[in-house]
Amino acid sequence: MNEVAQRVRQLLATRLKLAKAAEEVGDDTPLFGPEGLGLDSIDALELVLGLEKEFGVVIDNRDVAVKVLASVRTIAEYVQSQGKG
Repeated sequence: MNEVAQRVRQLLATRLKLAKAAEEVGDDTPLFGPEGLGLDSIDALELVLGLEKEFGVVIDNRDVAVKVLASVRTIAEYVQSQGKG
């Protein structure tokens, strides 16, 4: 999972232009909310599009998105569960 998680971090940093460096984002850092990176719904859309382009995975409903987009770890696990990465 390390390689996939690192690619997810890079995706976050480049597509969302994070103030933090990719290496500073922990596997379990919440992506949304004030206790995490503080991403919003526009960031979520950009992230979903980036994941589709980078890994070929589709997140096509809100329930899946809420679970998958929680952290770098949950995204990496989803990518690998889809046979991608």
